[in-house]
Amino acid sequence: MSAKSWLTTLACQRVQQLTPYLSARRIGGKGHIFLNANEAPRSEQYQLDCSRLNRYPECQPPEVIAAYAAYAGVTPEQVLVSRGSDEAIELLIRTFCEPGQDEILFCPPTYGMYSISAETCGVGMRTIAPLDNFQPDVPAILQALSVGAPIKVLFFCSPNNPTGTVLERASLLAILDATAGKQIVVVDEAYIEFCPQMSMADLIKDYPHLVITRTLSKGFALAGLRCGFTLANAEVISLLLKVIAPYPIPEPVAQIAAQALSADGLATMRQRVVWLNGLKAELKAQMQQLGCVREIFDDHGNFLLARFDSGSRLFQTMVEHGIILRDFSNKPMLADSVRITIGDEQEMAEVLQVLRRLSEQGVAP
Repeated sequence: MSAKSWLTTLACQRVQQLTPYLSARRIGGKGHIFLNANEAPRSEQYQLDCSRLNRYPECQPPEVIAAYAAYAGVTPEQVLVSRGSDEAIELLIRTFCEPGQDEILFCPPTYGMYSISAETCGVGMRTIAPLDNFQPDVPAILQALSVGAPIKVLFFCSPNNPTGTVLERASLLAILDATAGKQIVVVDEAYIEFCPQMSMADLIKDYPHLVITRTLSKGFALAGLRCGFTLANAEVISLLLKVIAPYPIPEPVAQIAAQALSADGLATMRQRVVWLNGLKAELKAQMQQLGCVREIFDDHGNFLLARFDSGSRLFQTMVEHGIILRDFSNKPMLADSVRITIGDEQEMAEVLQVLRRLSEQGVAP
């Protein structure tokens, strides 16, 4: 038996069976324009004080917690900061689900880390297909809660990645009413800066089992920082603090996060959102005039998902021009669909140039 094979057999069975999450960075690609990871096209400059790097950081840096609480309209006791919202997703599963017994529920097509985190933690998964408009099928969800293994956590992404759909408040309220005292309901608001009026965070005060996850990766243009937040009832936050690592937020991360959440930082973020939303609206308007585009999905994030005559050919044509997008054609309900992150003016111009050339040639991409 080779060293590799016997070492592999020492791993947990569920780990041996895992397939790593194919993030945009793992998928990779050769090009000069990367519009496949919903990243902001530009970064800002921040100051770093290195005088405290010899000390372990605070588990929950008070300045960061207070700043985000003020920004989100909750109290500091209702905020937890973590290594991106990805860690928050896993913390919620580890905190509320018994491995081998409980399940989570989500509605694909949606963010892939719900399933990856559940598999990593040895927790089962229940999926409920959404309606044709990508809103949750509330009757089907409520029926699922009463059969099979216990469902402990429900995940909804709003705006949803990759469809851009915002969860209807009436649907969420129906689910919250039905799950009170029995389940945790999570609304993943990673893209909420692009439509802040649609946040569900105000419902936390009335529904103690509602949890909101957030990130600085999108609207704040800090994907490389890996800094996310959980907003929830103080009791939920206390439970998560039992599970989170002792030093989850490095000192440099805390310093930059505090600067991003300052008055000047928030102003910069909001200017960026206005800029990107404007570029998105312009791209959408131009794409609606092109024959190769069959459908454009909801547009509440920093991306557009579109269905083309041939998604695979469109994707490959973009690659040939050095433009890397994200192909979702293999996901439920998304045949021939490709997601385009909103880049800067030059990047959007190059995307449109390729699309127009294909349409003018009368060749379905």
